[in-house]
Amino acid sequence: MKHLITALAATAIMTACTNGQKILVLYYSQTGTTKSVAESFSTQLGADICSFDVEEVYDGDFNQTIVRCQQEQASGFIPTLKPLDKKVDDYDVIFLGYPVWFGTYAPPVAALLQNEQFEGKTIVPFCTFGSGGLNTSSDDLKKALPNAIIAEGYGVRTARVAKAPDEIARFLTANGYKDGESIDLPDYSQQQPVTEAEAALFDQACSDYQFPLGIPQTCGSRETPWGTEYLFKVGNGTTIYVTVTDGQAEFTQVVR
Repeated sequence: MKHLITALAATAIMTACTNGQKILVLYYSQTGTTKSVAESFSTQLGADICSFDVEEVYDGDFNQTIVRCQQEQASGFIPTLKPLDKKVDDYDVIFLGYPVWFGTYAPPVAALLQNEQFEGKTIVPFCTFGSGGLNTSSDDLKKALPNAIIAEGYGVRTARVAKAPDEIARFLTANGYKDGESIDLPDYSQQQPVTEAEAALFDQACSDYQFPLGIPQTCGSRETPWGTEYLFKVGNGTTIYVTVTDGQAEFTQVVR
């Protein structure tokens, strides 16, 4: 048993470095959802973890947070960041986590980017959201940090955050951050007009969402080890991804 524990500890230490690079999981979480995802990244990587927040914390309810965020965005205000418990300079790869607000990273991330130096570092975004925002927030990170490398990121809907650990394991393996067998997924089939059966799956996956997501026009699909994945195109040009596992359909991400 002692040898097993020692081997596991050594594996964790090795995992926390990618080609000799030190990794930090750095995140902001208002409600605890992003925190749970960050902890999964830290555990699976064997990496250091550090949360960050602003001096005047966003501790109001949903509507109060929206109003405050809108006011700050309109005025260009960036909140003041509390001191970090870790030194960003000590790390080469930063897994940067945040909730998506108004289609991009939450304001505390803007404060972090203003406070800390990320030049030459690799940033791996991960985020939680109601419907989507990984693509738009990653684009905004690229604009804000032109001298950093913004790598492919991971995003998960808050409604399905319980699925995150398994998805994170696949993400880390596929991108070379973690040892393991990577799964080569097939391309989606060519987009075709939506059938009645596909429309029913779309409705099952999206009908409980609080905002309308549009009417699917075309669809492609592919088979994976965890279920069938669908790529729907709706009338306004939006892409909606749906996964069906054990007969249960849920949408995983909206890309606008």
